[in-house]
Amino acid sequence: MRGKASFAVLAVLLVLFLAVAMLASGCGEKEEEKKEEEEKVTTIREGKLLMGSDTTYPPFESIDDQGKAVGFDVELAEEIAERLGLELEVVSVKWEGIIPGLKTGDYDMVMSAMTITDERKMEIDFSDPYIDSDQSIAVKSGNTAIKSEADLAGKVVGVQVDTTGQFTAEEIPGIKEIRKYDTILMAFEDLELGRIDAIVNDFPVNSYISKTRGKTEVVATIKTDEQYGIGVKKGNTQLLQAINSALSEMKEDGTYDRIFEKWFGKA
Repeated sequence: MRGKASFAVLAVLLVLFLAVAMLASGCGEKEEEKKEEEEKVTTIREGKLLMGSDTTYPPFESIDDQGKAVGFDVELAEEIAERLGLELEVVSVKWEGIIPGLKTGDYDMVMSAMTITDERKMEIDFSDPYIDSDQSIAVKSGNTAIKSEADLAGKVVGVQVDTTGQFTAEEIPGIKEIRKYDTILMAFEDLELGRIDAIVNDFPVNSYISKTRGKTEVVATIKTDEQYGIGVKKGNTQLLQAINSALSEMKEDGTYDRIFEKWFGKA
């Protein structure tokens, strides 16, 4: 009888052990699910990452012949969205309305070749920088009268409104007139037609547009040591941390370099 009783006790203990193990496993799975749900990035529209962008600024963002947003910023954003388990949706917006739209919740983030400045940091939060830039001077091809900032004295200079190009031009002494445009492409149209003498704007954009359109050239670089960042609404630390993590991963695994090389060539 003693042996049978011991066996019965062991059997009961085994059942209890299995029950506890299953319960613990179930709790563990629920805790893991809860953790994953807490870590999931919350966006304005479920399953989507809405990106506000002034899509008139190649090679960072523009609209192709099929009506699709393309560019360096767009491809980076698509990769970020994928790593967050989301689908990117680009919301085209005029530059002057891009920060107000973010603040009122029209989109989750802004990515539009936006320079990180102290003034803008008072309104929105920025990701880690993802590209460096300087300002530059573009003129109509064949114009040998302008080779530096000093040569802009007495000239009419085009800029995109409320950009660091405008702010830089305003610091250059002697400019006759600073003409402000809603888009940089409008400024280039006037430059090509001889309506303005020069454009002050981000070097990568001036260089790209001059090469692709073939009617203008970059004659000088203005050292400003700017850095572009991705903007999110003040206090949205969950999304900001997720974006920074994705950017870091992309730089480590070579994805960033691949996209950069596609749009700008080898660094």
